[in-house]
Amino acid sequence: MTRVALYDTTLRDGTQREGLSLSCDDKLRIARKLDELGVAFIEAGWPGSNPKDAEVFARARAETWRAEIVAFGSTRRAGLRPEHDPGLRALLDAGTRVVTVFGKSSLFHVTDVLRVSPGENLAMIAETIAFLRAHDRRVIYDAEHFFDGYALDPAYALETLRAAAGAETIVLCDTNGGMLPFGVADAFARVRAEIAGDLGIHAHDDAGCAVANSLAAVRAGARHVQGTINGYGERCGNANLCIVAPDLELKEAARCLPDLARLAEAARFVAEVANLAMDEHMPYVGRSAFAHKGGVHVAAMRRHPASYQHVPPERVGNASRVVVSELSGRGNVLAKAEEYGIVVGAPEAALAEIKAAEARGASFEAAEASAALVLARGAPGYRAPFELVEYRVFSGSGRPAEATLKLAVAGEVLHTAAEGNGPVSALDAALRKALVPVYPELAAVTLVDYKVRILDGARGTAATVRVLIDSTDGRRRFSAVGAGTDILAASWAALADSMEFALFRPEVGNESEDRPSAW
Repeated sequence: MTRVALYDTTLRDGTQREGLSLSCDDKLRIARKLDELGVAFIEAGWPGSNPKDAEVFARARAETWRAEIVAFGSTRRAGLRPEHDPGLRALLDAGTRVVTVFGKSSLFHVTDVLRVSPGENLAMIAETIAFLRAHDRRVIYDAEHFFDGYALDPAYALETLRAAAGAETIVLCDTNGGMLPFGVADAFARVRAEIAGDLGIHAHDDAGCAVANSLAAVRAGARHVQGTINGYGERCGNANLCIVAPDLELKEAARCLPDLARLAEAARFVAEVANLAMDEHMPYVGRSAFAHKGGVHVAAMRRHPASYQHVPPERVGNASRVVVSELSGRGNVLAKAEEYGIVVGAPEAALAEIKAAEARGASFEAAEASAALVLARGAPGYRAPFELVEYRVFSGSGRPAEATLKLAVAGEVLHTAAEGNGPVSALDAALRKALVPVYPELAAVTLVDYKVRILDGARGTAATVRVLIDSTDGRRRFSAVGAGTDILAASWAALADSMEFALFRPEVGNESEDRPSAW
């Protein structure tokens, strides 16, 4: 079986993404998660470029790693002996067993950017690698701009690789990210014919082909693939290891990770630490990667999961989901009901209610709490934990908003009032004031996001609005929706659904006599 070493550069190349910055603690947290995931190499930074990366390496030396922690840097400066180069000294001071250095493979970059002679560039590469090897370092050589250099002057590009012969792996870099897979394959075939030793690929995504180029390189003989978690990186990003790894493992029968089922969790962890929204439509690891919305698709999925899934989602740590919407069929309703343990008495009626609500502006795709409640309310014997009698909201200039609320709870009408920093805040406070004494678990429920979308802006203040509220009870995060021309009524609907769903316990049944039950 083919084995491919994954080299993660999230902590160095990934941080060149616009808007992404990691502290020293962030880098170490991500490094530990990558180590758990089982990548072969973790490039922790460029120790000669900034004090933070130097600190990362100093702290990493105090820990035990399964992966090789790698320090990154450049070849020696022009005109300097390697032993006098501060960048190479910083690489040695990082204390890693493996170092990666990059050098120029494009004659254009040598003469017009670096502004040295072609011969001096070759000497810089060879002497740097020899110096690091003499200090007992394993060396990976990144041939920067190799493919562009190969297109410009193949003979010189290959000569730079010969100068790097002392490296254990020579990595061909599509630094500008403009290559297509067949060009990568052709170049690799020539390199393999003329250069001995292990080869790798480092691809950027400017042409949208970083993953495809990485796979083409493996097909052509690369046994080392560099990339980042979630594809983070400069400009359009790097090859996304969250796609490369399962493609290699599940499509190419190549081994690169010991436990692929950790992948989705690692992707979310890195996104969270980086303070970036997860791309939920990302292949394999996104929440929508195995989500099924069309009624025909769901009907087929209920007969066989492979009908509309190219791999079992569990292999990458993900799960299938059924989305309920106006495009749903009876199968969507039944599948979603099974997901929540609901026995729906009339699935067609529940489906009709969902479609009618979406026609009024609701959207259940991102509001599974509300979708589950529509199904639950149609189940035999369902009892809502509370019902609205009426509410009123008062809001004046310079004064806190005030809400008064009447709720029917457990056979009695509760009348509460509360203030808030706005109408929705006041309603939320009044609702909690009424419910928490009866349902103490609601004290743990917090609102984490509140979104309002205008659906038909041409109607001005008479427009229909959609309100989406995200909440958490400390164990799970869930979303509820409300819609209508009255923003306060839409907010109330989403708020009430959030609280009702927080009490949603299909496994409880109606047998409990200790307190009012939703079942």
